[in-house]
Amino acid sequence: MEKTTYDDYKYCMQDGSSLYVGTKFTLGELVMREDVIFKFCLVLERYILPEADREDTLETHLYYLPKDSFLVRIYKKLNAKVKVNLIEEKKSFGGKMQKKYVTKVMSVEQLASMSVEEKEKKGVIVSELSVSKLALMMF
Repeated sequence: MEKTTYDDYKYCMQDGSSLYVGTKFTLGELVMREDVIFKFCLVLERYILPEADREDTLETHLYYLPKDSFLVRIYKKLNAKVKVNLIEEKKSFGGKMQKKYVTKVMSVEQLASMSVEEKEKKGVIVSELSVSKLALMMF
């Protein structure tokens, strides 16, 4: 059986203020990547990996993160935001309710405060994690 990977969501980009990471990387892969900022790798190794599994994808890790976890506090200090796709009902021009996937950016705290059942109901898909470089520098 062939293992399917989603290479489109395996990326690491940065601009002047933020680091953007695709969520199909496993946490172990992220630590080993050369194009990921060293300070972020350090935070991963010291704080996130002791509480998580190296084989979990970043998407799974963020999706199932409990709201009272120490890791939520770490992500808050990093000013971490996640880009999610979710289903929302909106009125069309004809007045009918239509379900559409919408892309939203929310904090990790907001994502963690949603229950797993609520995430499943809304069809939440985590596609990107962004971290503030300034927050990384101050960490």
